[in-house]
Amino acid sequence: MKRVLISAFAIVTTVASIAQTITPEEYIAKYKDIAIREMKRMGVPAAITLAQGILETESGNSVLVKKSNNHFGIKCKSTWTAGGVSHDDDAPGECFRVYKTADDSYRDHSNFLRGGERYAFLFKLSPTDYKGWANGLKQAGYATNPKYPLILIKHIEQYNLQQYSLAAADEVPKFDTEGFTDDKEKPVVDEERPVNTVPVVEEPEASKTTLDSKHDIMYINGAKCIQAAKGTSLLVIATKNNINLDKLLEYNDLGEDGLLQKDQIIFLQNKRSVGAKEYYISKEGETLYDVAQKNGIKYQSLLTYNNLQAGAKIYHDTKLFLKKVEYATVETPVPEVPVKTKYYTVQQSEGLYAIAKKYGVKVDQLKQWNNLQTDALQVGQQLIVSP
Repeated sequence: MKRVLISAFAIVTTVASIAQTITPEEYIAKYKDIAIREMKRMGVPAAITLAQGILETESGNSVLVKKSNNHFGIKCKSTWTAGGVSHDDDAPGECFRVYKTADDSYRDHSNFLRGGERYAFLFKLSPTDYKGWANGLKQAGYATNPKYPLILIKHIEQYNLQQYSLAAADEVPKFDTEGFTDDKEKPVVDEERPVNTVPVVEEPEASKTTLDSKHDIMYINGAKCIQAAKGTSLLVIATKNNINLDKLLEYNDLGEDGLLQKDQIIFLQNKRSVGAKEYYISKEGETLYDVAQKNGIKYQSLLTYNNLQAGAKIYHDTKLFLKKVEYATVETPVPEVPVKTKYYTVQQSEGLYAIAKKYGVKVDQLKQWNNLQTDALQVGQQLIVSP
């Protein structure tokens, strides 16, 4: 009997636990209206807000959100005067903000991003550019997980969260970010709760070397590349990415190894022979090589499409083709040589048939050219006898 009771209790507990689990779809349905409202109020894309909420709360099922209503993993800071809750994260017993309602959490999240100086650049992006926002949050240090942008983008595309940003895109407010302030503490990378990562400790600038530099992989025109800093050794890049140095030089249209003379894009695989778009308008100070790298196109292909020599100087606002331009062949019409109209004077007893035969034309043609209704002619009448 005791075993039966224990088993029954276990079953009930399991069912109750399952019943309390919220699916991502249920989380979205519950909070989408708040996310849309906040987008209209502060300009944070609803798709981004919902994707962060899904990620940070495990779709509303995390321990932290259940005891704090904190949907975005925002920690207590020196200027936070409301309540806090202790939660183990990067370190045991860290302080996280507590909200009375989820609505308060969403509102504070919007204020936090809008008021933070390091997030100001995000509000210059289009509110429907969810990929730009996702990568920008990582760049600004919202989370240390290198896959943070990819996870947000995956959630947005998997659950069609972009529809909620589009619903509010025309009502996003226009105002100066400087009018909003958070606190002026020196930003640290792990200020917000990272996702399954250890905190990043920033080294003093002087102690960093190109060997220690980490580069985020990105793709331009389908080719894998990184943004490398001035002074970085090409050999170091090749070694860290397990690429033969000669191949790295070939991928980037470079003749020899050395240190980079400026910040630039370095490709880790072959660039394509054609660009992703038809043409590119050059910017101030750009070289042909810069344009080739920026568009992920082989340097020689760029020269060929534009009939230029290597090293040719270009000026800003120059239109450079990234693909072969097919010019349509237009046949020039041969001008018609005007023909002088021929006339004939009708003689005694002549008829249309005789005149038509004389000039090798048809009777109907003579009638048409001369607007004749009958075959009757008069002596001395002028007839057109050529087209």
